[in-house]
Amino acid sequence: METERIETVIIGGGQAGLSTGYHLARRGRPFVILDGNARVGDNWRSHWDSLRLYSPARYDGLPGMPFPAPAWSFPTKDEVAAYLAAYAAHFELPVRGGVRVDRLLRDGERRVVVAGERRYEADNVVVATGTFGRAPRVPDFAADLGPEIRQLHSSGYRNPAQLAEGPVLVVGASHSGADVAYEVAAAHRTYLCGRDTGQIPFAIEGRMAHAIFPLLWLMWTRVLNVRTPVGRKMRGHVRAHGGPLLRVKGADLAAAGVERITDRMTGVRDGKPVLADGRVLDVANVVWCTGFRQDFSWIDEPALGEDGWPEDEPGLYYVGLAFQRAFSSMLVGGVGRDAEVVAQQIARRAEPDGAGLVTGRAARAGSRGPAG
Repeated sequence: METERIETVIIGGGQAGLSTGYHLARRGRPFVILDGNARVGDNWRSHWDSLRLYSPARYDGLPGMPFPAPAWSFPTKDEVAAYLAAYAAHFELPVRGGVRVDRLLRDGERRVVVAGERRYEADNVVVATGTFGRAPRVPDFAADLGPEIRQLHSSGYRNPAQLAEGPVLVVGASHSGADVAYEVAAAHRTYLCGRDTGQIPFAIEGRMAHAIFPLLWLMWTRVLNVRTPVGRKMRGHVRAHGGPLLRVKGADLAAAGVERITDRMTGVRDGKPVLADGRVLDVANVVWCTGFRQDFSWIDEPALGEDGWPEDEPGLYYVGLAFQRAFSSMLVGGVGRDAEVVAQQIARRAEPDGAGLVTGRAARAGSRGPAG
């Protein structure tokens, strides 16, 4: 097995990993970014075709590089992918694509990253693999649905052309479920089931949003964080429950003909989905917008908090988790603040006096301060 020794390995080449790399580069620390995708941005390219960010471009930049779009536009998933690729190239970040990590082991004070036949020995590892993890969450009874029913998880949904003719049941009524239900309702009778998660009281693409978003950003970064009582209380709720409707609201769903069902799907009868009130739905498709589960089984001995989520420890850090240090931790434009904290901790471990050398293009851009 080929072994390489490096100070820091970042696992994940999305916005969290790239932001961490930027801040390490500013401090002159050696590192490599490993990503299972062939190209930077491929994770975003794999989302459904019509997906756009829920925050305007002025709040979507990573540290040192604003998002190249009109300030109040809402970037598409492909524009985000292209931006991430351009970011990595601009700051010459050492991203190695097509390297899928299998295990993260502990070897005394060091960590060992195993990726196929390659082995990386590191003083520090930063896990930047996604906000909610990439293991799709579907109930066990999904396997009992009839074989004639086409099932897709939101991670595999791209557009309505994937669906069979006939009615669609979308399970999970957070903002992603609402977006998918609204889209497929144009050609299918559509049911949307799941508890009511609420909705924000303004149009995110309306003029009022220009005044509201700056206040929201202040709240998401400075108020709703782990240092405040309200932030600590909100953290558990955000991590355990779906968010409110953002772009598509209840009135939009009704106008599109979506039948909104606040009962949950609780099982299967004769191969068909059953709701909590006993109603059986005769559908040809089920789209699971039920989120993802965290899967850190590939990490040996991670430090876990009382809620079961991983926590930083010397030599093993996380960036990009939901509400890690603030509500903004899980947002494209907010992850850079958390990445800077982790980079500072790594630099302190390497140089106790804190005198890190800043070199290269990232250092020159960093003199203007982070944009995230």
